[in-house]
Amino acid sequence: MLTRMCAGGVVFQDDKVFILKNDKNEWVLPKGVVRNKETAYEVALKRVKHEGGVEAEVIFPAGETNYEFYSQTRKMPVCNKIDWFIMKADCPEVTVNTDEGFTEGGFFKIDDALEKITYSQDRSLVRLAHKKYEKYCQNK
Repeated sequence: MLTRMCAGGVVFQDDKVFILKNDKNEWVLPKGVVRNKETAYEVALKRVKHEGGVEAEVIFPAGETNYEFYSQTRKMPVCNKIDWFIMKADCPEVTVNTDEGFTEGGFFKIDDALEKITYSQDRSLVRLAHKKYEKYCQNK
């Protein structure tokens, strides 16, 4: 099995979270593979900007998830291990990168986003990250 280290962002803007709809009709969080000498932190920021045009800052780590799938192109199973970061964006504007296969995206109220997000693991991550983000905002 091929294991890939990835990183992504759970980006909040006020009381909303940023999600994207991919070409498989799945609502997901922005993420990508860590390559070369990049850090997970750098990749998470880069993917949020590249996939959604969102300028964000990392507040703190959100945790790790992983999932397995069978890659048709590689003809083997793949495990993606993703380091997540809670981020804050000051501006709600997005520019969805259609060249990357995304068809929609934006900042959605938490309950609306949780209804849209395809994978239960991502929904759980958003719930937990939102609680941490709310505490962060209250203590500022």
